[in-house]
Amino acid sequence: MSESFVLFDFSEESNIQNWIVVNDGVMGGLSKGNFSLNDEGHALFMGYVSLENNGGFSSVRYNLESKSVKDFKKIKLRLKGDGKQYQIRVKTRISDYYSYIAYIKTNGEWQTLEIPFSDMTPSFRGYKVDLPNYPGEYLEQFAILIGNKKKEDFELYLDKIELE
Repeated sequence: MSESFVLFDFSEESNIQNWIVVNDGVMGGLSKGNFSLNDEGHALFMGYVSLENNGGFSSVRYNLESKSVKDFKKIKLRLKGDGKQYQIRVKTRISDYYSYIAYIKTNGEWQTLEIPFSDMTPSFRGYKVDLPNYPGEYLEQFAILIGNKKKEDFELYLDKIELE
């Protein structure tokens, strides 16, 4: 088994152009998210979630060339949140209609969180899909989503995303 694979290590020189914000505006909602680098070289995903017009989420996605993840068992994140809950989402193939998701709770401090692949459940638009949990074979998309069924501002700093 390999030690680890760094999916993304944010710094002042990071190219974040492949990180794409997707808000509920795709379905008529009014939520807004922004993804940028701060002066310390951390990524900042921030904005607000609106429930108007059937809205309720903001997300940021990172697409990558198909990566074999068979040698790894978990995602390891170093981040600093705002005390809110977020979803970590992965896709085996970008074309899959569903994502494998796990919930994380931030505490306002820098945290290192680990998410076993086996804990990531298949989901589509908030509903569980009748499939096995994430098999950990391939990875083509990593995403973070906030959608807690309430109107709220959010702020999440990212330092590093690894596979172990």
